[in-house]
Formats: sequence, structure tokens, C-alpha cells
Amino acid sequence: MRSLHTQPVDSQPSGTQSRQAQDAYLFREGTHARLYDLLGCHVNPQGGASFAVWAPNAESVSVIGDWNYWSGDADPLQLRDDGTGIWQGSVADAQPGQTYKYRIRSRFNGYVVDKADPVAFYAEHAPATASRIWSMDYEWNDDAWMTSRGARNALDAPMSTYELHLGSWRRHDGEFLGYREIAHQLAEYMLKMGFTHVELMPVTEHPFYGSWGYQTTGYFAPTSRFGTPQDFMYMVDHLHQKNIGVLLDWVPSHFPTDEHGLQYFDGTHLFEHADPRQGFHPEWSSSIFNYGRNEVRSFLTSSGLFWLDKYHLDGLRVDAVASMLYLDYARKDGEWIPNKFGGRENLEAIEFLQTLNRAVYREFPDTVTIAEESTAWPNVSRPTDMDGLGFGMKWNMGWMHDDLAYMKEDPVYRKYHHGQMTFSLVYAFNENFVLPLSHDEVVYGKGSLINKMPGDPWQQFANLRALFGFMWGHPGKKLLFMGGEFGQRREWTHDGELEWWSTSLEGHSGLQHFVAELNRVYRGTPALYQLDFSANGFEWIAADDADASVFAFLRKAHDGTAPVLVVSNMTPLPRTNYLLGVPLGGEWREVINSDAGEFGGAGWGNLGRVESSPVRSHGRPHSVCLTLPPLSTLIFQYVPHAKKASTAH
Repeated sequence: MRSLHTQPVDSQPSGTQSRQAQDAYLFREGTHARLYDLLGCHVNPQGGASFAVWAPNAESVSVIGDWNYWSGDADPLQLRDDGTGIWQGSVADAQPGQTYKYRIRSRFNGYVVDKADPVAFYAEHAPATASRIWSMDYEWNDDAWMTSRGARNALDAPMSTYELHLGSWRRHDGEFLGYREIAHQLAEYMLKMGFTHVELMPVTEHPFYGSWGYQTTGYFAPTSRFGTPQDFMYMVDHLHQKNIGVLLDWVPSHFPTDEHGLQYFDGTHLFEHADPRQGFHPEWSSSIFNYGRNEVRSFLTSSGLFWLDKYHLDGLRVDAVASMLYLDYARKDGEWIPNKFGGRENLEAIEFLQTLNRAVYREFPDTVTIAEESTAWPNVSRPTDMDGLGFGMKWNMGWMHDDLAYMKEDPVYRKYHHGQMTFSLVYAFNENFVLPLSHDEVVYGKGSLINKMPGDPWQQFANLRALFGFMWGHPGKKLLFMGGEFGQRREWTHDGELEWWSTSLEGHSGLQHFVAELNRVYRGTPALYQLDFSANGFEWIAADDADASVFAFLRKAHDGTAPVLVVSNMTPLPRTNYLLGVPLGGEWREVINSDAGEFGGAGWGNLGRVESSPVRSHGRPHSVCLTLPPLSTLIFQYVPHAKKASTAH
């Protein structure tokens, strides 16, 4: 790790001069992707620590901390003479674990403020706000995962993600679990449930716990609420050793106005726009990054790559992308400033997102970036050289809202809303979509997933199992927020833990078992994931049977063998002798039945298999005659004759 020095650049050895000149160039250009090597606090091998901070409009900057009794005069930093606005210096008495801030005196209006380090690796436990001197040393044991994860994170791989809020997943006697405790409990649960990845709601340091991490002040520090950086590394390491991927929810869209943070950093609007029509977010009462400032783009790009580099994370889910793309997002007429062409598109934010994605896929091609983008912005998950934003995937918010709206309807009225369940297939392959049932749908009075379902308790669980079955069959990767997998009744709250006690109750335990079985079948069935993002992997059989509220479609694998038939009956009426056309003759094995007794269902079904007949239906040469249980989804896998004969033998 590079040590920083206080002497002028022209007195440096030539190699150091060249390195610093390159750093300065990339920083000012907005393409520096590793500012965490240049800025922040670094423990020196020979003792003490080096500090560097970007404050171009400061008159003076000093480091104040435990070792100098927070004196503003003891350890001044020197301004580099390369025009970067970086102040740096070494402090012999500074030791790991000690807390510190920067005392910044602005060149304007005599403004003096004590700021936490924007590139600190560790922070004091909230509500304290200082940074900590900390080493990033750790001995990783996840080589097997790291060398193979490219295939696991690929677009043609299964991805079933469990979205998690660390502070409210599980607790002990009402207290937070630490990263290391969570590591073992989470890995065990993920293996039981069969999810491929966990997505962490933001763990970047945040002063207000109730923001769930979305109001970030520490863009390079995992929150100290659950332990040290090494504790967080251990959690990721342990999950990787159990073959579980780890994604991070990351927030480059806005930041809080707390005085110790980025706001008005050096007595000027350094990270944010000065004009509130550009620099203040009315929806979240927070500041908006100035993406037109090159140094800010370097800061944010470096933050994103930092988590992939130092913490071995497998990808970033980028929050609130829509709010970045539109200058008029959540604003009325007169409350925003058009771009240079008179439009509402944030051209600087677009450039930043493209820069970010190019950097991620250049430096860590075996990871993934995922956009939470709630509009129809084109080419979000297309390469930047095709005028795309460069993300690997995009959340399908439209699918989420349409399908939940449909499922809330009393089944007797669902035939009038049939198109809400089929509309997503009109645009399903325009982007590389993730199908999310996220935390946003179970907060702020929206109710839990199970309580959105109509009917008596049995029907509610049957409805939710049917929805999950339809979702796992539908093209796109999967994401489910914690608690949904067992039908938690209470709306999610960040205070307390999930209602784990309910998993001992019949309906809840059956749903939990069903989700685990869905994941098992999903991961073992290439037709359900290999062609998620290609129309070649999907084929409607029955898209228009609104009167019966039945949906039926095929999913296919790369090689075209062993297709899968997915059938949903979204009414409480069982349907016998339901004829569906299929492309191949022979056995179709029932691998998922959401109405099975083991899941809490009524036990209707097809005795595990059906044999097709050479009777044309739905434009196919063969057909199957099915029993469709009430409020159910069935998944059938075609069994090639050779395989069937081998099994019989």
C-alpha cells in the first residue's frame, strides 16, 4: 500500500514523481478508480500514519485526533503543488485504532469545520462521527470461489438472491449480531434455502440507522455497528467458502447533510451542486453529487471499485438510478435546470454511470452491476459502446408492480386484469432483467407480501406460493426480500428482527419449504435460467385464457433439450382435463407443484408426471391433459426418451 509524503513533488524520486503525476491526471480527468490508495489514512510500515484529503478551497488543513488531544495546530498538512487540491502529510504519533478528523479552514468567510475522512476505512460507532486509523490487512481463504465466480455471476447462470438488512434479520436478546456471528447463521440459512447470492442493503457507514444505510457518509467504510472491517471481510469470506455470492446495495445518488460528512466540505459546495435546483434532493432531504465535477466522479468510481477490490464483493446494486438520470426527478416546473440542450436528462450523471461500469468490468470482469432504474430509460443493461449505460442487469420494477397489483385482486376479478401478468413479456428481453420482490414493497404501510394476498389464510399462502412459482418460471433473475420466504405477517421494520417464531406454524413452514424447493429445482434446471435474456428461451402456450386465469409457457435451455412447461392457475377452482399443447411427445415430469401437501397445499396434482398424446393443441403437435390445482403453479420438465429408458432400467 502506498505511503504518502509531505515533501514537494519536485524533491521526490523519479518513480514517485511519475506515479503522483499520473494520479493527479486521472483524478482531475474523472477516471481515477483507486483513490483509496491515494487519499485517506494509511498506516505506515515504519510507524505512524499518512493522511491525504481533497480540499481545494481550504486555506489550511490539519489532522486532529486522539494522539494530539484534538489540537488544530499540532499536525498541519501540506498542499500538493500539482493543482489537485490534495493536502497530505505523515504523523509519527498516530496509531491504529485512534480516532481522527480533518480541521478545515476555508479560504472563504473564515469558515472552520471538523470533517470525518471521506475515504476513511473505518468509523467510530454511531452516534460518534470521527474516523479511525485502520489497516486493511486480512488473510483471505476464498480462492476457490474467486477463481470460479465468473461463471457463477454470468448472465446465463442461475441467480436467486436473498435481499438482507443486517440489523433486522436476526438479533440476540434484542441486540445486533456482529458480522462474524451473522456469517455462520446466514451461510447455514442460505444453504438450507438454496439461494445463490445475498444482497446486503447498504453497509456503507451511515449516521442514522433508520435510513437503512441509504444516507451514507462513509463511502469506503463498512458500518461499525456490526464490527470491524476485518469482521466484514470474514463474513464475505465465509459466505464465499460456502459458494454464496455477496452483492452490495450502493448509493451514489445522494448523501446526507450531516456536518461531519461531505456536505459543504471545504467551505464550498465541493461534492454537491451549489444551486439547490441541482444539488438538493427534495424527496430524501439530502444532497446530490455534482457528477459534472471530474474529481467527484473519481471519488464515486473509486468507492464502487473499493468494495469489489478490498472486500471481494461480487457486484453492486446501484440504488436510485432514475433519480440520477433525470434532472426533474421529484421536482415541479421551475424547480430544476435543463441540460445544455434544454432537456431533462442529466448528461453528467449518464457519463458517470458509463465511466463506473466501464471501470468495474475492466478491473473486475467476473462481477456484476445491477441498476435499480424505475423508468423506461433505454439500454440500461447494454454496453456503453452501444450507447448503453453499461450495467450488467436492471431491476424490473414494472413486473413487480404489475404482478403484485394482479395478485391483490380477488380471484373472481382477475380475468379483467389478465394483461398485468402477461405485459412484462412484451418487453422482457429489452434489458437483462432481475425480478425483484424487494424491501420497498413491504414498508410504509404497503403491508407484507402475505397480507397483500386476498382470501382466507389458506388462500393467502396458496396465492403467494403460486406467485413465487410464476416468478421463478418467468424469464429473469430472482430477488426476494427477507421474511417473504416464510410469509412474515408483520410489515418489515428495521427495529427488531424477523418473526422467526412463525416458521414453526404450518402455513409459514410450508411456504419456506416451497421456496427452498423452488431454488433447488431452479438451480438444477438450465432451461429456467440459461436464456433469461433471450426470446429464444421463452414461448407462450396460453397467454390469453383470461376467463380461466390460466397462464402457460415454455422455458428452454441453450441446447434446446429438456424444455420446461410452467402453468399457473390463479383462481381457487381446480381445473381438471385442462388441455395444453406441447412441442414434444413423451413424459413430462411434475417437478414443482405449489399445491403439494408438503407445502401446505390441498394435494391436487398429476401424480408426479403426465404423458403427452399426439393430439394437436395450441399449434403444437402434442398435448398434455392436466389437473390444475387451485391457486397454484406447476412446473413440468420434459424427460427425453433415452433418459427415461435409462431411469427405468
